[in-house]
Amino acid sequence: MSILEIILIAVGLSMDAFAVSITNGLCCNDLSRKKICCIAVCFGGFQGLMPTIGYFLGKAFEAYITALDHYIALILLGYIGGKMIMDAVTQKEETAAFSLTAKMLLMQGIATSIDALAVGVSFAALPDVQIVPAALEIAGVTFGFSLVGVLIGKKTGQKLGSRAQIVGGLILIGIGVKIFVEHMFFS
Repeated sequence: MSILEIILIAVGLSMDAFAVSITNGLCCNDLSRKKICCIAVCFGGFQGLMPTIGYFLGKAFEAYITALDHYIALILLGYIGGKMIMDAVTQKEETAAFSLTAKMLLMQGIATSIDALAVGVSFAALPDVQIVPAALEIAGVTFGFSLVGVLIGKKTGQKLGSRAQIVGGLILIGIGVKIFVEHMFFS
């Protein structure tokens, strides 16, 4: 598999992380440079780790992984998005703010990278894939997209004010539903 093919796969895999990064930028008022980098590292790290795990699990567990991944993504993103919406609705307008905890960031990282696990399983079936360089390329592309996504969201979030948290929650729920529908009806 060529470098270009792996980069194209990486771009496709990173789109959910990119969208969630935009959401984090929209909704978090306390985004320091360190936190922005943590978001990008988390998403890039999970996107690189999951295909590696999938590669080593191989074909033996492919049916189990693909049977559950869309449910896990729907539940995690639905929970986080629902919590964001509930917090925004129940708090006063001027105090509604989403604080991204390490636990929430890890759940987002897992939820957005489950598809990469299945890609890793498919890599195991291909004779010419070297998993370490492929995983590093995927991680790097996702890191870049996530970094840009947070910055876009941060700039846009300042214009939306407290409504950004509701929009962000709806986006996360929508991504979870999209992953679920794609796997249920289009795989």
